[in-house]
Amino acid sequence: MSLVELIARADERGLAASGLACLDRCVPLLGGDDEVLRPLWASLTDDVGDDWAACLEQARGKLDAPPEGEDAAGDEAVLLARRMLAQAPADRSPAGVRAWADACSVASLRIHRLLDPADDEDSVDARREGRTDGMSPLVAAELRRQVAVLELLAGHGGAGLRPALEVATEGRRVLRAVVSRRARARS
Repeated sequence: MSLVELIARADERGLAASGLACLDRCVPLLGGDDEVLRPLWASLTDDVGDDWAACLEQARGKLDAPPEGEDAAGDEAVLLARRMLAQAPADRSPAGVRAWADACSVASLRIHRLLDPADDEDSVDARREGRTDGMSPLVAAELRRQVAVLELLAGHGGAGLRPALEVATEGRRVLRAVVSRRARARS
């Protein structure tokens, strides 16, 4: 099943986890530490989502400003990551998280393409629909992680949150290494 189909079939918790996982993997671009989104993950265990808005505001407060000494205004990857955070809905309504999860999926794949331009497809839409020929390893891994998160939540409900977080953590480590390598190359 394609990523687009998985997003279309996902429930509210799966959609919120999908968007959050994309954002979590991109935290290295925002200068955040590994724990900054942990409260948002914890809020997903609650079916009501009462803590989501408060945890989101807390995360925004920690991630909104560029890291000290960094001017990220011209970096498209950073701008896409900031947009994911800015567009996160305070209300975990199905319509709101569906639009956010979809936008995060596209943004995260675009970020990975920007960081590994070896991918020969101009549009991430083709990747999300299942056309994977010529995909770079970094983009392929991101696509697999997005699919894995949605499948974990669809197959295990709330019990899929911990493995989904582990998938996001693995992706964050990979992206942190790519960002670090990129910063060294620019120096």
